Amino acid sequence: MKLMKISLFVLGLATCVLSCNKDDDNDDDSTYEVRDRTEQQAEDDQILLDYLETHYYNASDFDGSNPDPKSEDVVITELQEGDVLPVGHKLIIDDVITKDVNFADTDYKIYYLDLNKNVDPNSSSPYFCDNAVTNYTGFTLDGSVFDRSTNGAFNQDLLNLITAWQKVIPEFHTAETFNENADGTSNYVNHGVGVMFVPSGLGYYAVGSTNIPAYTCIAFSFDLLQMFENDHDGDGVPSHLEDINGDGQFTYNSAVDVFDGDDTDGDGIVNAYDGDDDGDGVPTIYEDIDGDGDPTNDIGKNGIPKFLDPEETEANYDVDTTL
Repeated sequence: MKLMKISLFVLGLATCVLSCNKDDDNDDDSTYEVRDRTEQQAEDDQILLDYLETHYYNASDFDGSNPDPKSEDVVITELQEGDVLPVGHKLIIDDVITKDVNFADTDYKIYYLDLNKNVDPNSSSPYFCDNAVTNYTGFTLDGSVFDRSTNGAFNQDLLNLITAWQKVIPEFHTAETFNENADGTSNYVNHGVGVMFVPSGLGYYAVGSTNIPAYTCIAFSFDLLQMFENDHDGDGVPSHLEDINGDGQFTYNSAVDVFDGDDTDGDGIVNAYDGDDDGDGVPTIYEDIDGDGDPTNDIGKNGIPKFLDPEETEANYDVDTTL
């Protein structure tokens, strides 16, 4: 069995209805042809490179002189044959950052612009499994907008969104601070601003979504405003620390008695959703021996945290800890 990204449907998590959601409803009951991912990625990457090499943006508005840049200020324009780049503009390919990603046993390249030069590098960055508060606009490469955040900022668990968000948003920083307005909205100061350019394999791939055909490359401009750390199983261990193999996604072990994924006890449940990570009958939350709310620093005799060691069954509370 190959490593597989865990299905949030199987885990029973609720999904939102916005188009950056990876489970966005599609009313077409047709059977979809699933293409070879490696071949499709090669095609998508060429499409994205052609786009990045022939489109420019208003770079001078994001050179650091603007103290409060926003994603809504980004203007992307196609450079027509024979035209000259306007002053203050740059081809996207000249500024874009490339990130290599392995997903579904396929090597992908995802491209993004990091546009706020003044962002505080000490501000928080979410992990792939945290909640992120953003403003965003989703658009296809022909410039058609298929979705945008409305009625204020969009707060969502990144695990509920398409894979591209889990890979790119953690590269950005949240606002230094924010102020609450009388109407319930907030003003965010000096936050991450970016645009991501997404191959179909990190988007909606074979299924597509509302207004997005299957195998379509897409893009999102976004502001990263806040983040909230998640502990999906409430065991006292932040979910990002339960990515045991450190690959930036939750994966099952590749075979029985092989522990190369994020399922320490091999019970078919990754640690981020398993209340007893080591299968010793003691819930992880009770293996916080020193009672500081953090089981990760309670190291046992074998040199690893007790919540990951089935030989360590000491509980912190005088209760029935059997599952």
